[in-house]
Formats: sequence, C-alpha cells, structure tokens
Amino acid sequence: MTADQRLPAHLEVAGLLKLVQALGGFGMVLQKGERDAGTLAILTTNGGKNTRLWERMPQMDGSRAFVCIREQDDENTREFDEYVAKRQRQDPDCWFLELDGPDVERLIDPGHR
Repeated sequence: MTADQRLPAHLEVAGLLKLVQALGGFGMVLQKGERDAGTLAILTTNGGKNTRLWERMPQMDGSRAFVCIREQDDENTREFDEYVAKRQRQDPDCWFLELDGPDVERLIDPGHR
C-alpha cells in the first residue's frame, strides 16, 4: 500500500484496539488525532512494565515501519511521561494509543518475538 492508499487513521486505530482485545489485552486512545490522515504513536506495555513508544519511520526501501523511539525506565518513569506529553502537544493531529498485554508489540512489529 502506498502513502496515497494508506488506511485512514481511525480505521487503523479501531483495528489495533480490536486485535489487542482478541489477544486478551487492553487498548485505549490517549489522544485522538486527525480522523483520516493522522499519524499513529503507540505505547506498548505489559501491566505498566516495559513501556515503549513506537512511531512510523521511513525505511531504506521507501516503506514506513513502526520503530521503537523511546523506552521507559521503570525506575524513573517521569522522563518518559514528559517526553510523551511533549510529543502530544507538538502534534495534535497524531493519534496516541496504549496497547497493554503480553506480546502486544507483535501487532505493530511483525519481527518481534
């Protein structure tokens, strides 16, 4: 799918939320972005531990894949939380989702094991 053919953001969000529930996890929208052309930032966690922030980044082959751009230090969560809040303020068109459950990262990173 090319950038011109990409799935509208609200449909991708709805699909991810249903998938995480099907895996026995929980998902929620932290910030609604632009309905059709908004980008996605996804927080993955498992019971509040191993929290990571993922955003799509351009790849060498021209595709765009989710890449982990920040990991939370479970001993000092403040810095991570401040970074996420700053990103939310910087881009009001961006959707922010939280996916919580075992192995939820495989929903956005097919190579994750």
